[in-house]
Amino acid sequence: MERGNIKQGVALGFLAGYVDTLGFVGLFGLFTAHVTGNFVLIGRALIEPSQSIAIKLMVFPVFILFVALARLAIVRWERNGSKVLRNSFLFQLFMMLATVVCAWHAAPVVEASAPLTLLTGMLCAGAMAVQNCYGKLLLGKTAATTVMTGNVTTLVIEAVDSMRGDPEAIGRCKKLTWPVLAFAAGCMLGGVAFIYTGFHGLLLPCVLLVWLAMSAKD
Repeated sequence: MERGNIKQGVALGFLAGYVDTLGFVGLFGLFTAHVTGNFVLIGRALIEPSQSIAIKLMVFPVFILFVALARLAIVRWERNGSKVLRNSFLFQLFMMLATVVCAWHAAPVVEASAPLTLLTGMLCAGAMAVQNCYGKLLLGKTAATTVMTGNVTTLVIEAVDSMRGDPEAIGRCKKLTWPVLAFAAGCMLGGVAFIYTGFHGLLLPCVLLVWLAMSAKD
C-alpha cells in the first residue's frame, strides 16, 4: 500500500538535500543519500588516488545492508499491523541520531580514513538507505525524495505537455516542483549549516523526522 502526501515529499526532499550536502562537505566528498555520485568519485580516484576513497567504498555494502534491513522491517510491520510509515521514520531517526553521536565522538574530523570518520559516514549512508527504501515501497505515488535527476526530467516533460494543452500535466507539475525546490533549498542550507555548526547541523533532520513520525497516519 502506498502512502504519502505533498508535505511529506517536501520535508523528505529537503532532508535528503540537506544531509547529502552536509555529508559531502564534512565527509570528504561522500554522497550519503544516493550511490550514483560515489560511483563517479571512485572512478575519479582510479586516476587521481585519494585517501578519501575508503569511505566511498565502504558505504556501498552498508547502503545495501540497510536497504535490505528496511525492507525486512517493513514486511514485518505490515504483517503485524504496525504503523509502517511511522516506524520507518523512527528507524531513520535512530540511524540519524547514531550518526550525530558518532560524529561528535569523531570530532574534529580531519582524516578520511579514521575509524570514527568511516563509521560516521556509514551510519549516515545507512540512514539515507532507509529513506530510499521506504520511499520506493511506501511513497511510490509521490516524487522521489533522494535523487532529483528523474524528477527534473519528468518535470520538464510534464511542463512541455502542459504547454501543449494537457490539463492533467499541470497537476503533475505541481507535485514534482515542490520536492525539487525543497531538495535544492536543503542542499544550500546543508552547506551553510556545516560551516557554522559542523555535524551539529544533523540535528535539524532529526527534528524533521520526529515531526514526520508524529504526523504519520499509518
